[in-house]
Amino acid sequence: MSTPMETITAETELGRAGFRWLYGPEGVRAISCEPLEREGFANAFSTRGGGVSPFPEGSLNLAGFDQDSAENILENRRRFTEALGGGWALAACWQVHGADVFVVREPEYPCPENERCDALATNLKGVLLGVKTADCVPVVVGDAKNGACAAVHAGWRGTLSEIVRRALARMREEFGTDPRDVRAALGPAALGCCYEVGADVVEPFRAKFADADSLFTSTKDGHALVDLHEANRRQLIEAGVNPERVHALPLCTMCRPDLFFSYRQDRKRYGRTGRLLSVVGMRG
Repeated sequence: MSTPMETITAETELGRAGFRWLYGPEGVRAISCEPLEREGFANAFSTRGGGVSPFPEGSLNLAGFDQDSAENILENRRRFTEALGGGWALAACWQVHGADVFVVREPEYPCPENERCDALATNLKGVLLGVKTADCVPVVVGDAKNGACAAVHAGWRGTLSEIVRRALARMREEFGTDPRDVRAALGPAALGCCYEVGADVVEPFRAKFADADSLFTSTKDGHALVDLHEANRRQLIEAGVNPERVHALPLCTMCRPDLFFSYRQDRKRYGRTGRLLSVVGMRG
């Protein structure tokens, strides 16, 4: 848990990193990337308060129909999307820690959540693309020149599979996106200060990425802290996105269980956890 001084510092860094608070009904709060918003893309990273779910009581759980009631989740989603003005069609999917990208083409029923993938892309206005996380890295991307956007779920497996690069490649194929026109935001995740992994993660990264060692901080034999935020930031830049157009939210889900769901923290405290939702969509 953060100390009061650490909390104040983190909140100050929010604005410096290009993010601001959004407010919805019933005490809902979300975080938005301002530069992405200025380019015409509604976007938001949810927090855990202001909902109706028991994770604990009053939590804004936005996914997990096997652990929470549909009524709770749908009411939470209504409150969350109202922070963006309401009237959106939400497209989400069944995430499998893979590297597939699904293109949303239908505006009225954009994407049933049984579509198995870990990234969504579209050029439809009025559709919010959403990915669910609780320690993994959410990435939202906008291409104002071609009117397209994408939302990406990048856990360590997705990061190893370079899913953000695959999403950009699919946007180029479908919509003509040039990475130089892209603006991207990385949302709340377990950061390099807290996210400890074992050799099953360290060794595949070392085998694939020449600079992998710079992502790890050793903790004990065979274990290390990994910075997946930085790994995905690098992949965006290596794919051609201007570094100044990549914005990383400086808040850790494991440091801030008061603000965010954290799979690792909440499983210890409550035996289960809710899910955050990170969304992006083009305004009509």
